[in-house]
Amino acid sequence: MGLLQNILAIIVVLGLLITFHEFGHFWVARRCGVKVLRFSVGFGKPLWSTVDRQGTEYAIAAIPLGGYVKMLDEREAPVPEDQLDQAFNRKTVWQRIAIVAAGPLANFLLAIVAYWALFVSGTTVVAPMVGDVLPDSPAAEAGLAHGDEIIAIQNDAVRSWEEVNLKLISMIGFSGSLTINVLPEGSSSERAYALEVDNYLARQDPPQPLQSLGMTPWQPEFPAVLGQVVDGEAAANAGLQAGDHIIAIDGTPVEDWMQFVTMIRRSAGETLSVAYERNGEQGTLTLTPGSNLLESGGEVGYIGAGVESVTWPESLQREIRYGPIEAVGQALSRTGDMILLTVDAIRKMLVGLISPSNLSGPITIAQISGDSARAGMEAFVGFLAYLSISLGVLNLLPIPVLDGGHLLYYFLEILRGRPVSEQTQAIGLRIGLAMVGGLMVMALYFDLMRLW
Repeated sequence: MGLLQNILAIIVVLGLLITFHEFGHFWVARRCGVKVLRFSVGFGKPLWSTVDRQGTEYAIAAIPLGGYVKMLDEREAPVPEDQLDQAFNRKTVWQRIAIVAAGPLANFLLAIVAYWALFVSGTTVVAPMVGDVLPDSPAAEAGLAHGDEIIAIQNDAVRSWEEVNLKLISMIGFSGSLTINVLPEGSSSERAYALEVDNYLARQDPPQPLQSLGMTPWQPEFPAVLGQVVDGEAAANAGLQAGDHIIAIDGTPVEDWMQFVTMIRRSAGETLSVAYERNGEQGTLTLTPGSNLLESGGEVGYIGAGVESVTWPESLQREIRYGPIEAVGQALSRTGDMILLTVDAIRKMLVGLISPSNLSGPITIAQISGDSARAGMEAFVGFLAYLSISLGVLNLLPIPVLDGGHLLYYFLEILRGRPVSEQTQAIGLRIGLAMVGGLMVMALYFDLMRLW
């Protein structure tokens, strides 16, 4: 069931993102008087197609990893003389820029709409209260303590752990004083602490924003009860089921979920004897955790299971909700912040501050799509918005074959007063295909490494 949900979720996610992206190109092309020959969601042989009154074919193809809008263009095929004014290459450079840029902009618009819907419907988040503070860590040396609620980082307000992590991730490579404002437990007086960091999170795989500062989120006690078990993974193969309470591993009592996770992570490939309780009856089974290979060469165990959810105290729950008008500004702000964060992450990956192992391919996207769908509509819509922004930013990179590469040619045309030569564009196309192909292979490689 887990695999089927992942497949359905990624079909829905990619279908929406691709359709919006290509519709952006399609809509602006029509507005500019360009004849559209085909609007395809997916590559390869069409599974379904139809033709409208203007002669445009709409198709859904077999490979759902992209799409395209094919326009009338003299560079691709002869164009009847009475249709020359509808050819893409005959349009002004500014019209061509508008048509090409419309795809990524449509992705940003989709993210804005998604965030607007979340803000209007309201989201419930958990206040970022500090749990344990490790001795001799930057957090301990600065004076942070158990129970402090983080309210701002570098003078930017934060209301949830998601916002805390996003802000900390944006600080990768930072050296100096990291200012964190908190409300101490039981106090209404704000305090500010300066945490000294050096090349914060640089080349860390994977980045651990809180642990690197020496603190953990406060959370209620999580008993070692399985909330979900992924089909085909070690836990399911061993016979564990959702609702099972883990009692002991190799005779060592398991007190809570975090202890269980720690024991699994350090037992990659080892055969464990697991005592559990199910429906009031106890049993024992053999479990062999799989392994995830880290870039450092180390291994951590995993079994494909999640914890059963618990109820958070109402005092730590925060509802974020805005009216329809105010939500527009908030959605624009959130989308803008995520665009800047994505651009900054790409820059830091290019200069070596972020490991390329953080690249995600179709397998990881499918897993996260499925997980977010199972977590509820709020998580799914949030992930859809994030992925739409990522797709928009990536397509604007100045790499030939991507939208950004075409835009680069058109801006050079404006500066030079004449189009970039066909020969130069052909060379650029080959380079672009090699670069994009290399990125796809690398992302797929890291996907497979996560599975192993």
